[in-house]
Amino acid sequence: MIKLKTDKHEYAYFLYAITKSFFKDAPIVPPDKASHNMLPDDEGENEDLIECFFDDESLFKLTVKSGNILPESEDREWEIDASLDEEERKYARLGFVYDFLCEYTGIKLPWGNLTGIRPTKLYLNKLIELQMEKDGNDYLFDEDTISVAKKYMAETFRVSEEKGSLSLSIASREQGLMKSLHSDDGYSLYIGIPFCPSTCLYCSFTSYPIFKYRKIVPEYLECLKKEMAEAVKLMDGKILDTIYIGGGTPTSLSAEELDVLLSAVTEIMPLDHLKEFTVEAGRPDSITIDKLKVMKKYPVNRISVNPQTMNDKTLQAIGRAHTVAQYVDVFKLAREEGFDNINTDIILGLKGEDVSDVEYTLNRLKELNPDSLTVHSLAIKRASRLKLEMDLNGTDDFRNEFDFEKAMGLASKAASDMGMNPYYLYRQKDMGGNLENTGFARDGKYGLYNILMMEEVQSIYAVGAGTVTKRVYGNGRIERCDAVKDVKMYTDNIEDMIDRKRKLFAD
Repeated sequence: MIKLKTDKHEYAYFLYAITKSFFKDAPIVPPDKASHNMLPDDEGENEDLIECFFDDESLFKLTVKSGNILPESEDREWEIDASLDEEERKYARLGFVYDFLCEYTGIKLPWGNLTGIRPTKLYLNKLIELQMEKDGNDYLFDEDTISVAKKYMAETFRVSEEKGSLSLSIASREQGLMKSLHSDDGYSLYIGIPFCPSTCLYCSFTSYPIFKYRKIVPEYLECLKKEMAEAVKLMDGKILDTIYIGGGTPTSLSAEELDVLLSAVTEIMPLDHLKEFTVEAGRPDSITIDKLKVMKKYPVNRISVNPQTMNDKTLQAIGRAHTVAQYVDVFKLAREEGFDNINTDIILGLKGEDVSDVEYTLNRLKELNPDSLTVHSLAIKRASRLKLEMDLNGTDDFRNEFDFEKAMGLASKAASDMGMNPYYLYRQKDMGGNLENTGFARDGKYGLYNILMMEEVQSIYAVGAGTVTKRVYGNGRIERCDAVKDVKMYTDNIEDMIDRKRKLFAD
Protein backbone atom coordinates (compact mmCIF):
# COMPACT_ATOMS: atom_id res chain seq x y z
CA MET A 1 0.00 0.00 0.00
CA ILE A 2 1.32 3.45 -0.97
CA LYS A 3 0.38 6.26 1.38
CA LEU A 4 0.29 9.81 0.06
CA LYS A 5 0.89 12.95 2.11
CA THR A 6 0.90 16.64 1.27
CA ASP A 7 0.72 19.83 3.28
CA LYS A 8 -1.34 21.59 0.58
CA HIS A 9 -4.65 19.91 -0.04
CA GLU A 10 -5.19 21.60 -3.41
CA TYR A 11 -2.58 19.17 -4.76
CA ALA A 12 -4.15 16.09 -3.17
CA TYR A 13 -6.19 14.91 -6.15
CA PHE A 14 -3.32 15.39 -8.60
CA LEU A 15 -0.94 13.50 -6.32
CA TYR A 16 -3.38 10.59 -6.05
CA ALA A 17 -4.27 10.49 -9.77
CA ILE A 18 -0.71 10.72 -11.05
CA THR A 19 0.61 8.14 -8.57
CA LYS A 20 -2.22 5.80 -9.57
CA SER A 21 -1.23 6.24 -13.22
CA PHE A 22 2.32 5.07 -12.52
CA PHE A 23 1.47 2.37 -9.96
CA LYS A 24 -1.89 1.23 -11.34
CA ASP A 25 -1.91 -2.16 -9.62
CA ALA A 26 -0.95 -0.86 -6.18
CA PRO A 27 -3.46 0.07 -3.48
CA ILE A 28 -3.05 3.79 -2.85
CA VAL A 29 -4.26 5.80 0.14
CA PRO A 30 -5.00 9.41 -0.90
CA PRO A 31 -4.00 12.34 1.31
CA ASP A 32 -6.29 12.57 4.34
CA LYS A 33 -8.39 15.74 4.24
CA ALA A 34 -8.51 15.88 8.01
CA SER A 35 -4.82 15.48 8.66
CA HIS A 36 -2.99 16.39 5.46
CA ASN A 37 -0.87 18.95 7.27
CA MET A 38 0.50 16.36 9.68
CA LEU A 39 2.98 13.60 8.96
CA PRO A 40 2.67 10.95 11.72
CA ASP A 41 5.81 10.02 13.62
CA ASP A 42 4.86 6.35 13.79
CA GLU A 43 4.93 5.37 10.11
CA GLY A 44 5.35 1.60 9.84
CA GLU A 45 8.77 0.30 8.91
CA ASN A 46 7.55 -1.41 5.74
CA GLU A 47 5.05 1.26 4.73
CA ASP A 48 5.44 2.94 1.35
CA LEU A 49 5.09 6.72 1.40
CA ILE A 50 5.18 9.58 -1.09
CA GLU A 51 5.13 13.03 0.48
CA CYS A 52 5.03 16.42 -1.23
CA PHE A 53 5.94 19.27 1.09
CA PHE A 54 5.99 23.03 0.47
CA ASP A 55 8.27 25.01 2.80
CA ASP A 56 7.35 28.25 1.09
CA GLU A 57 6.46 29.56 -2.35
CA SER A 58 9.98 29.01 -3.72
CA LEU A 59 10.91 25.56 -2.37
CA PHE A 60 9.37 22.19 -3.17
CA LYS A 61 10.33 18.89 -1.55
CA LEU A 62 9.38 15.34 -2.46
CA THR A 63 10.12 12.35 -0.25
CA VAL A 64 9.75 8.68 -1.20
CA LYS A 65 9.95 6.08 1.56
CA SER A 66 10.43 2.53 0.31
CA GLY A 67 8.42 -0.30 1.83
CA ASN A 68 6.84 -3.29 0.12
CA ILE A 69 6.07 -1.65 -3.25
CA LEU A 70 8.36 1.30 -3.87
CA PRO A 71 11.86 -0.05 -4.63
CA GLU A 72 14.01 2.79 -3.29
CA SER A 73 13.81 5.67 -0.83
CA GLU A 74 14.66 9.09 -2.23
CA ASP A 75 14.54 12.76 -1.31
CA ARG A 76 14.32 15.53 -3.89
CA GLU A 77 14.25 19.29 -3.57
CA TRP A 78 13.57 21.92 -6.24
CA GLU A 79 13.79 25.69 -6.29
CA ILE A 80 10.79 27.42 -7.83
CA ASP A 81 11.55 30.50 -9.93
CA ALA A 82 10.41 33.45 -7.80
CA SER A 83 9.39 35.40 -10.90
CA LEU A 84 6.65 32.90 -11.78
CA ASP A 85 3.04 33.76 -11.03
CA GLU A 86 0.84 31.50 -8.89
CA GLU A 87 -0.45 29.38 -11.81
CA GLU A 88 3.04 28.95 -13.25
CA ARG A 89 4.37 27.83 -9.85
CA LYS A 90 1.58 25.29 -9.65
CA TYR A 91 2.40 23.83 -13.07
CA ALA A 92 6.11 23.76 -12.20
CA ARG A 93 5.38 21.67 -9.11
CA LEU A 94 3.19 19.26 -11.07
CA GLY A 95 5.96 18.95 -13.62
CA PHE A 96 8.55 18.16 -10.96
CA VAL A 97 6.39 15.36 -9.54
CA TYR A 98 5.75 13.90 -12.99
CA ASP A 99 9.40 14.10 -14.09
CA PHE A 100 10.51 12.42 -10.88
CA LEU A 101 8.00 9.56 -11.27
CA CYS A 102 9.07 9.07 -14.89
CA GLU A 103 12.70 8.78 -13.80
CA TYR A 104 11.82 6.62 -10.77
CA THR A 105 9.70 4.10 -12.72
CA GLY A 106 11.13 4.32 -16.23
CA ILE A 107 7.61 4.96 -17.54
CA LYS A 108 6.32 7.88 -19.60
CA LEU A 109 2.60 8.57 -19.85
CA PRO A 110 1.10 9.57 -23.22
CA TRP A 111 -0.86 12.41 -21.62
CA GLY A 112 1.98 13.53 -19.36
CA ASN A 113 0.78 14.93 -16.05
CA LEU A 114 -2.74 15.77 -17.26
CA THR A 115 -5.30 14.09 -15.01
CA GLY A 116 -8.55 15.80 -16.10
CA ILE A 117 -11.14 14.37 -18.47
CA ARG A 118 -11.09 17.24 -21.00
CA PRO A 119 -7.55 17.69 -22.37
CA THR A 120 -8.80 19.22 -25.64
CA LYS A 121 -10.51 21.98 -23.66
CA LEU A 122 -7.07 23.06 -22.40
CA TYR A 123 -5.73 23.07 -25.94
CA LEU A 124 -8.71 24.97 -27.29
CA ASN A 125 -8.51 27.62 -24.58
CA LYS A 126 -4.79 28.05 -25.20
CA LEU A 127 -5.31 28.39 -28.94
CA ILE A 128 -8.00 31.02 -28.43
CA GLU A 129 -5.85 32.91 -25.92
CA LEU A 130 -2.84 32.98 -28.26
CA GLN A 131 -4.80 33.88 -31.37
CA MET A 132 -6.77 36.62 -29.59
CA GLU A 133 -3.50 38.15 -28.38
CA LYS A 134 -2.18 38.02 -31.92
CA ASP A 135 -5.04 39.35 -34.05
CA GLY A 136 -8.30 39.29 -32.06
CA ASN A 137 -9.59 36.28 -34.02
CA ASP A 138 -10.96 33.56 -31.76
CA TYR A 139 -11.73 30.87 -34.30
CA LEU A 140 -9.17 30.89 -37.13
CA PHE A 141 -5.90 29.48 -35.82
CA ASP A 142 -2.80 30.01 -37.95
CA GLU A 143 0.14 27.60 -38.06
CA ASP A 144 2.28 29.76 -35.79
CA THR A 145 -0.41 29.80 -33.09
CA ILE A 146 -0.84 26.03 -33.32
CA SER A 147 2.93 25.51 -33.06
CA VAL A 148 3.22 27.75 -29.98
CA ALA A 149 0.28 26.02 -28.29
CA LYS A 150 1.76 22.60 -28.97
CA LYS A 151 5.11 23.61 -27.49
CA TYR A 152 3.43 25.13 -24.43
CA MET A 153 1.41 21.97 -23.71
CA ALA A 154 4.41 19.72 -24.20
CA GLU A 155 6.63 21.77 -21.88
CA THR A 156 4.01 22.55 -19.24
CA PHE A 157 2.12 19.25 -19.10
CA ARG A 158 4.64 16.86 -20.72
CA VAL A 159 2.05 15.70 -23.29
CA SER A 160 3.50 13.39 -25.95
CA GLU A 161 3.96 14.49 -29.56
CA GLU A 162 1.22 12.10 -30.72
CA LYS A 163 -1.39 13.20 -28.20
CA GLY A 164 -0.50 16.84 -28.64
CA SER A 165 -1.05 16.60 -32.40
CA LEU A 166 -4.33 14.72 -31.87
CA SER A 167 -5.61 17.29 -29.38
CA LEU A 168 -4.72 20.24 -31.58
CA SER A 169 -6.38 18.62 -34.59
CA ILE A 170 -9.56 18.06 -32.59
CA ALA A 171 -9.52 21.50 -30.94
CA SER A 172 -9.18 23.25 -34.31
CA ARG A 173 -11.97 21.13 -35.82
CA GLU A 174 -14.25 21.71 -32.83
CA GLN A 175 -13.79 25.45 -32.99
CA GLY A 176 -14.82 25.47 -36.64
CA LEU A 177 -17.89 23.37 -35.91
CA MET A 178 -18.93 25.52 -32.95
CA LYS A 179 -19.12 28.61 -35.17
CA SER A 180 -22.51 27.36 -36.40
CA LEU A 181 -23.80 26.90 -32.84
CA HIS A 182 -24.89 29.32 -30.13
CA SER A 183 -22.63 29.42 -27.10
CA ASP A 184 -23.84 32.34 -24.99
CA ASP A 185 -27.41 32.46 -26.29
CA GLY A 186 -27.99 28.75 -26.89
CA TYR A 187 -28.47 25.50 -24.99
CA SER A 188 -28.82 21.76 -25.50
CA LEU A 189 -31.32 19.32 -24.03
CA TYR A 190 -30.31 15.93 -22.60
CA ILE A 191 -33.05 13.41 -21.86
CA GLY A 192 -32.04 10.49 -19.65
CA ILE A 193 -33.76 7.11 -20.05
CA PRO A 194 -32.37 5.03 -17.17
CA PHE A 195 -33.60 1.64 -18.40
CA CYS A 196 -31.73 -1.19 -20.11
CA PRO A 197 -32.51 -4.74 -21.27
CA SER A 198 -29.72 -5.83 -18.88
CA THR A 199 -26.61 -4.30 -17.30
CA CYS A 200 -23.33 -4.84 -19.11
CA LEU A 201 -20.37 -6.11 -17.09
CA TYR A 202 -18.33 -2.90 -17.44
CA CYS A 203 -21.16 -0.36 -17.07
CA SER A 204 -21.61 2.06 -14.16
CA PHE A 205 -24.23 4.37 -15.69
CA THR A 206 -27.60 4.85 -14.04
CA SER A 207 -29.69 2.00 -15.45
CA TYR A 208 -32.47 -0.29 -14.31
CA PRO A 209 -33.70 -3.53 -15.92
CA ILE A 210 -36.70 -2.54 -18.04
CA PHE A 211 -38.58 -5.77 -17.34
CA LYS A 212 -38.73 -4.87 -13.63
CA TYR A 213 -39.61 -1.21 -14.14
CA ARG A 214 -42.09 -1.44 -17.04
CA LYS A 215 -45.02 -0.32 -14.86
CA ILE A 216 -43.29 2.91 -13.81
CA VAL A 217 -42.41 4.00 -17.38
CA PRO A 218 -45.68 5.95 -18.04
CA GLU A 219 -45.21 7.95 -14.84
CA TYR A 220 -41.55 8.53 -15.70
CA LEU A 221 -42.47 9.87 -19.14
CA GLU A 222 -45.01 12.24 -17.57
CA CYS A 223 -42.25 13.57 -15.32
CA LEU A 224 -40.03 14.15 -18.36
CA LYS A 225 -42.85 16.17 -19.94
CA LYS A 226 -43.09 18.35 -16.84
CA GLU A 227 -39.34 18.91 -16.86
CA MET A 228 -39.29 19.82 -20.53
CA ALA A 229 -42.15 22.29 -20.11
CA GLU A 230 -40.19 24.00 -17.34
CA ALA A 231 -37.05 23.97 -19.51
CA VAL A 232 -38.85 25.99 -22.18
CA LYS A 233 -39.80 28.61 -19.56
CA LEU A 234 -36.37 28.81 -17.94
CA MET A 235 -34.49 28.90 -21.26
CA ASP A 236 -36.83 31.44 -22.84
CA GLY A 237 -34.92 33.64 -25.26
CA LYS A 238 -32.19 31.03 -25.85
CA ILE A 239 -31.82 28.85 -28.93
CA LEU A 240 -32.05 25.07 -28.67
CA ASP A 241 -29.15 23.69 -30.75
CA THR A 242 -29.12 19.96 -30.03
CA ILE A 243 -31.14 17.24 -28.31
CA TYR A 244 -29.58 14.01 -27.07
CA ILE A 245 -31.63 11.12 -25.69
CA GLY A 246 -29.29 8.81 -23.81
CA GLY A 247 -29.29 6.43 -20.91
CA GLY A 248 -29.37 3.59 -20.12
CA THR A 249 -30.81 2.46 -23.41
CA PRO A 250 -33.57 4.72 -24.77
CA THR A 251 -34.77 1.97 -27.14
CA SER A 252 -35.51 -0.28 -24.18
CA LEU A 253 -38.78 1.66 -24.24
CA SER A 254 -41.50 0.04 -26.34
CA ALA A 255 -42.34 1.56 -29.73
CA GLU A 256 -45.48 3.05 -28.20
CA GLU A 257 -43.56 4.55 -25.26
CA LEU A 258 -40.89 5.91 -27.59
CA ASP A 259 -43.64 7.50 -29.67
CA VAL A 260 -45.07 9.17 -26.54
CA LEU A 261 -41.65 10.53 -25.64
CA LEU A 262 -40.73 11.84 -29.09
CA SER A 263 -44.19 13.31 -29.58
CA ALA A 264 -43.79 15.21 -26.30
CA VAL A 265 -40.35 16.50 -27.33
CA THR A 266 -41.60 17.84 -30.64
CA GLU A 267 -44.72 19.38 -29.09
CA ILE A 268 -43.02 21.00 -26.10
CA MET A 269 -39.54 21.99 -27.24
CA PRO A 270 -38.77 24.80 -29.75
CA LEU A 271 -37.17 22.99 -32.71
CA ASP A 272 -36.94 25.82 -35.27
CA HIS A 273 -33.14 26.12 -35.04
CA LEU A 274 -32.35 22.53 -34.03
CA LYS A 275 -29.10 21.31 -35.60
CA GLU A 276 -29.02 17.75 -34.26
CA PHE A 277 -31.43 15.27 -32.67
CA THR A 278 -29.72 12.10 -31.44
CA VAL A 279 -31.25 8.95 -30.00
CA GLU A 280 -28.69 6.60 -28.52
CA ALA A 281 -30.33 3.38 -29.62
CA GLY A 282 -27.30 1.51 -28.31
CA ARG A 283 -28.16 -2.12 -27.74
CA PRO A 284 -29.07 -4.02 -30.95
CA ASP A 285 -31.32 -6.35 -28.92
CA SER A 286 -33.50 -3.35 -28.03
CA ILE A 287 -34.04 -2.11 -31.60
CA THR A 288 -37.00 -3.16 -33.76
CA ILE A 289 -38.30 -1.97 -37.10
CA ASP A 290 -41.29 -0.41 -35.30
CA LYS A 291 -38.96 1.68 -33.11
CA LEU A 292 -36.93 2.75 -36.13
CA LYS A 293 -40.13 3.81 -37.90
CA VAL A 294 -41.19 5.79 -34.83
CA MET A 295 -37.88 7.65 -34.78
CA LYS A 296 -38.13 8.43 -38.50
CA LYS A 297 -41.58 9.89 -37.89
CA TYR A 298 -39.92 12.62 -35.84
CA PRO A 299 -36.89 14.84 -36.59
CA VAL A 300 -34.35 12.34 -35.19
CA ASN A 301 -31.37 12.72 -37.54
CA ARG A 302 -28.65 10.77 -35.71
CA ILE A 303 -28.69 7.41 -33.95
CA SER A 304 -26.10 5.21 -32.30
CA VAL A 305 -26.09 1.42 -32.67
CA ASN A 306 -23.29 -0.08 -30.61
CA PRO A 307 -21.83 -3.59 -30.78
CA GLN A 308 -18.72 -2.83 -28.59
CA THR A 309 -17.07 -5.82 -30.30
CA MET A 310 -17.75 -8.03 -33.31
CA ASN A 311 -16.89 -11.22 -31.42
CA ASP A 312 -19.80 -13.29 -30.14
CA LYS A 313 -17.78 -14.94 -27.37
CA THR A 314 -16.90 -11.52 -25.92
CA LEU A 315 -20.48 -10.25 -26.22
CA GLN A 316 -21.66 -13.19 -24.15
CA ALA A 317 -18.93 -12.63 -21.54
CA ILE A 318 -19.76 -8.93 -21.04
CA GLY A 319 -23.52 -9.50 -20.69
CA ARG A 320 -24.71 -8.26 -24.09
CA ALA A 321 -27.83 -10.26 -24.99
CA HIS A 322 -27.30 -10.07 -28.75
CA THR A 323 -25.08 -11.62 -31.38
CA VAL A 324 -22.88 -10.02 -34.02
CA ALA A 325 -25.39 -11.18 -36.65
CA GLN A 326 -28.18 -9.33 -34.83
CA TYR A 327 -26.10 -6.15 -34.77
CA VAL A 328 -25.42 -6.41 -38.51
CA ASP A 329 -29.11 -7.01 -39.24
CA VAL A 330 -30.20 -4.03 -37.12
CA PHE A 331 -27.58 -1.76 -38.67
CA LYS A 332 -28.73 -2.67 -42.19
CA LEU A 333 -32.36 -2.26 -41.16
CA ALA A 334 -31.63 1.26 -39.91
CA ARG A 335 -30.03 2.09 -43.27
CA GLU A 336 -33.07 0.73 -45.09
CA GLU A 337 -35.32 2.93 -42.95
CA GLY A 338 -33.38 5.98 -44.13
CA PHE A 339 -30.96 6.73 -41.28
CA ASP A 340 -27.92 8.31 -42.90
CA ASN A 341 -26.05 9.29 -39.74
CA ILE A 342 -25.32 6.18 -37.67
CA ASN A 343 -22.64 6.09 -34.98
CA THR A 344 -21.18 2.89 -33.61
CA ASP A 345 -19.11 2.35 -30.43
CA ILE A 346 -16.38 -0.16 -29.75
CA ILE A 347 -14.35 -0.84 -26.59
CA LEU A 348 -10.65 -1.68 -26.57
CA GLY A 349 -9.31 -4.08 -23.94
CA LEU A 350 -12.39 -6.19 -23.21
CA LYS A 351 -11.57 -9.28 -21.19
CA GLY A 352 -10.43 -12.18 -23.33
CA GLU A 353 -9.61 -10.04 -26.36
CA ASP A 354 -6.27 -9.11 -27.86
CA VAL A 355 -5.29 -6.72 -30.63
CA SER A 356 -6.18 -9.26 -33.33
CA ASP A 357 -9.77 -9.29 -32.04
CA VAL A 358 -9.91 -5.50 -32.31
CA GLU A 359 -8.54 -5.71 -35.85
CA TYR A 360 -11.26 -8.23 -36.74
CA THR A 361 -13.94 -5.94 -35.26
CA LEU A 362 -12.67 -2.97 -37.25
CA ASN A 363 -12.59 -4.94 -40.50
CA ARG A 364 -16.19 -6.07 -39.98
CA LEU A 365 -17.27 -2.50 -39.26
CA LYS A 366 -15.61 -1.28 -42.44
CA GLU A 367 -17.99 -3.56 -44.35
CA LEU A 368 -20.96 -1.76 -42.78
CA ASN A 369 -19.42 1.70 -43.23
CA PRO A 370 -20.91 3.63 -40.27
CA ASP A 371 -20.90 7.42 -40.39
CA SER A 372 -19.01 7.82 -37.13
CA LEU A 373 -17.02 5.60 -34.80
CA THR A 374 -16.44 6.13 -31.10
CA VAL A 375 -13.46 4.21 -29.70
CA HIS A 376 -13.29 3.63 -25.93
CA SER A 377 -10.28 2.44 -23.96
CA LEU A 378 -11.78 0.21 -21.27
CA ALA A 379 -12.06 1.98 -17.93
CA ILE A 380 -12.80 -0.22 -14.94
CA LYS A 381 -15.38 1.82 -13.06
CA ARG A 382 -15.86 1.55 -9.34
CA ALA A 383 -19.62 0.94 -9.58
CA SER A 384 -19.46 -1.70 -12.32
CA ARG A 385 -20.05 -5.43 -11.88
CA LEU A 386 -16.61 -5.99 -13.40
CA LYS A 387 -14.90 -4.04 -10.62
CA LEU A 388 -16.96 -5.83 -7.97
CA GLU A 389 -16.08 -9.26 -9.35
CA MET A 390 -12.39 -8.36 -9.59
CA ASP A 391 -12.36 -7.17 -5.98
CA LEU A 392 -14.24 -10.22 -4.69
CA ASN A 393 -12.01 -12.66 -6.55
CA GLY A 394 -8.76 -10.78 -5.98
CA THR A 395 -8.27 -10.75 -9.74
CA ASP A 396 -5.30 -8.94 -11.29
CA ASP A 397 -6.01 -6.27 -13.89
CA PHE A 398 -6.36 -8.28 -17.12
CA ARG A 399 -5.76 -5.11 -19.14
CA ASN A 400 -2.04 -5.28 -18.33
CA GLU A 401 -1.59 -7.81 -21.13
CA PHE A 402 -3.42 -5.72 -23.74
CA ASP A 403 -1.54 -3.41 -26.12
CA PHE A 404 -3.81 -0.36 -25.99
CA GLU A 405 -1.54 1.90 -28.01
CA LYS A 406 -1.39 -0.56 -30.91
CA ALA A 407 -5.15 -1.14 -30.77
CA MET A 408 -5.87 2.59 -30.73
CA GLY A 409 -3.52 3.03 -33.67
CA LEU A 410 -5.45 0.39 -35.61
CA ALA A 411 -8.76 2.07 -34.73
CA SER A 412 -7.47 5.49 -35.85
CA LYS A 413 -6.25 3.97 -39.14
CA ALA A 414 -9.57 2.22 -39.73
CA ALA A 415 -11.48 5.44 -39.07
CA SER A 416 -9.22 7.28 -41.52
CA ASP A 417 -9.76 4.54 -44.12
CA MET A 418 -13.51 5.18 -43.78
CA GLY A 419 -13.00 8.89 -44.40
CA MET A 420 -13.41 9.94 -40.76
CA ASN A 421 -11.60 12.59 -38.73
CA PRO A 422 -11.17 12.72 -34.93
CA TYR A 423 -13.59 15.35 -33.63
CA TYR A 424 -13.95 14.92 -29.87
CA LEU A 425 -12.01 13.28 -27.08
CA TYR A 426 -12.30 12.67 -23.37
CA ARG A 427 -10.60 10.70 -20.65
CA GLN A 428 -11.83 8.81 -17.58
CA LYS A 429 -10.34 7.54 -14.37
CA ASP A 430 -8.39 4.29 -14.60
CA MET A 431 -8.41 4.07 -18.38
CA GLY A 432 -6.68 1.22 -20.14
CA GLY A 433 -3.19 2.25 -21.24
CA ASN A 434 -3.70 5.72 -19.74
CA LEU A 435 -5.25 6.61 -23.08
CA GLU A 436 -8.58 8.20 -24.05
CA ASN A 437 -11.94 7.80 -25.73
CA THR A 438 -12.05 9.34 -29.20
CA GLY A 439 -14.92 10.08 -31.54
CA PHE A 440 -14.27 9.91 -35.30
CA ALA A 441 -16.72 11.04 -37.96
CA ARG A 442 -17.06 12.06 -41.60
CA ASP A 443 -17.56 15.70 -42.51
CA GLY A 444 -21.16 16.65 -41.87
CA LYS A 445 -21.69 13.71 -39.50
CA TYR A 446 -19.99 15.05 -36.37
CA GLY A 447 -21.84 14.62 -33.07
CA LEU A 448 -22.39 18.27 -32.13
CA TYR A 449 -23.83 17.48 -28.69
CA ASN A 450 -20.66 15.56 -27.84
CA ILE A 451 -18.53 18.60 -28.63
CA LEU A 452 -20.74 20.99 -26.66
CA MET A 453 -20.77 18.67 -23.66
CA MET A 454 -17.01 18.07 -23.63
CA GLU A 455 -15.86 21.63 -24.25
CA GLU A 456 -18.40 23.10 -21.79
CA VAL A 457 -19.16 26.14 -23.92
CA GLN A 458 -22.95 25.88 -23.67
CA SER A 459 -25.51 25.14 -20.97
CA ILE A 460 -26.89 21.59 -20.97
CA TYR A 461 -30.42 21.29 -19.58
CA ALA A 462 -30.79 17.66 -18.48
CA VAL A 463 -34.07 15.95 -17.59
CA GLY A 464 -34.55 12.54 -16.03
CA ALA A 465 -33.21 10.42 -13.18
CA GLY A 466 -29.44 10.44 -12.66
CA THR A 467 -28.85 13.39 -14.99
CA VAL A 468 -26.72 16.49 -14.37
CA THR A 469 -27.75 19.93 -15.60
CA LYS A 470 -24.92 22.31 -16.30
CA ARG A 471 -25.17 26.09 -16.52
CA VAL A 472 -22.31 27.70 -18.41
CA TYR A 473 -21.85 31.42 -17.82
CA GLY A 474 -20.26 33.71 -20.39
CA ASN A 475 -17.25 34.33 -18.12
CA GLY A 476 -16.31 30.65 -18.01
CA ARG A 477 -18.01 29.98 -14.68
CA ILE A 478 -19.92 26.67 -14.56
CA GLU A 479 -22.51 25.52 -12.03
CA ARG A 480 -24.31 22.19 -11.85
CA CYS A 481 -27.29 20.54 -10.24
CA ASP A 482 -28.09 16.86 -10.32
CA ALA A 483 -31.21 14.72 -10.19
CA VAL A 484 -31.47 11.71 -7.91
CA LYS A 485 -30.50 8.42 -9.53
CA ASP A 486 -33.28 6.26 -8.13
CA VAL A 487 -36.23 6.25 -10.57
CA LYS A 488 -38.93 6.03 -7.87
CA MET A 489 -37.33 8.81 -5.83
CA TYR A 490 -37.16 10.88 -9.01
CA THR A 491 -40.84 10.47 -9.86
CA ASP A 492 -41.94 10.96 -6.23
CA ASN A 493 -39.90 14.16 -5.96
CA ILE A 494 -40.31 15.61 -9.45
CA GLU A 495 -41.21 19.08 -8.18
CA ASP A 496 -37.99 19.19 -6.17
CA MET A 497 -36.02 18.09 -9.27
CA ILE A 498 -37.60 20.95 -11.22
CA ASP A 499 -37.06 23.44 -8.42
CA ARG A 500 -33.33 22.66 -8.38
CA LYS A 501 -33.12 23.86 -11.98
CA ARG A 502 -35.25 26.94 -11.25
CA LYS A 503 -32.66 27.93 -8.65
CA LEU A 504 -29.77 27.18 -11.01
CA PHE A 505 -31.19 29.42 -13.75
CA ALA A 506 -32.75 31.98 -11.41
CA ASP A 507 -30.75 35.02 -12.60
